[in-house]
Amino acid sequence: QVQLVESGGGLVQAGGSLRLSCVASGSIYERNTMGWYRQAPGKQRELVATLSDGGSTNIADSVEGRFTISRDNAENTVYLLMNRLIPEDSGTYYCSLRQGNLYARDYWGHGTQVTVSS
Repeated sequence: QVQLVESGGGLVQAGGSLRLSCVASGSIYERNTMGWYRQAPGKQRELVATLSDGGSTNIADSVEGRFTISRDNAENTVYLLMNRLIPEDSGTYYCSLRQGNLYARDYWGHGTQVTVSS
C-alpha cells in the first residue's frame, strides 16, 4: 500500500555533509509521521529523527544540532540534512512512515548506506 524509496547515501569524510531523501507513494493518509532510523551491524535500529505532518519533531540527542529533518507534504517527501558528520554516524539509514489512523501501521524503505571515514 505504501512504498518508500531512499536516496543520497554514500561515503564521506568526517566533518562533511550529506542529504538523504525519501519519497513515499501509495495509499498515504494526510495525517502521518515520516522520519529516519539507522542501524549498524550487530546493533539494534535506533531513532534518528521523525516529523509529523503537523510539525511535531522527535530528534535523537546524538544528532540534535547537527542533523535537520524537513518534509514537503505536497510531494510526500522527507529529507535529512546531516552536517558535521562523525564516524559514529555510519550505518544503514531507513526511511519510515507511520499512518495517522487507528492502526498506526509502519512502513519502511530498504535503506541507504552512510559511511563516514576518519
